[in-house]
Amino acid sequence: MPKRAVEVTEEGKNFGRRLAKFRHTAGYSQREFAKEVGISQRMVVYYEKQTERIPVDLLPRLAKTLGVSTDQLFGVEKTKDDSRMRDNRLWRRFAQVEKLSPGERKPIIQLLDAFLKKST
Repeated sequence: MPKRAVEVTEEGKNFGRRLAKFRHTAGYSQREFAKEVGISQRMVVYYEKQTERIPVDLLPRLAKTLGVSTDQLFGVEKTKDDSRMRDNRLWRRFAQVEKLSPGERKPIIQLLDAFLKKST
């Protein structure tokens, strides 16, 4: 079976920079990201700054956590440059609030309503 040629974009030449960019876009600190993926913060720093060699078994977890494809992570597929991307950190907190009982949620909803009313 012939090998398929993969064209790497200019953006695709630095895995660490892309990883850091996706992590920032997703709203993760290095510590939060490491915990979510199941690795140490030191490894996140290492992957972002010092190496282009990432364990293959880790790639799907990185991509899933960041909400991107492995092709986007490798720079093979271009990413949408949307400045109004969803703030994943905010949505993770909403998911935590959603797990609370209705009684525990009520003051949070009231606080949000008051803040939103004030800001409009």
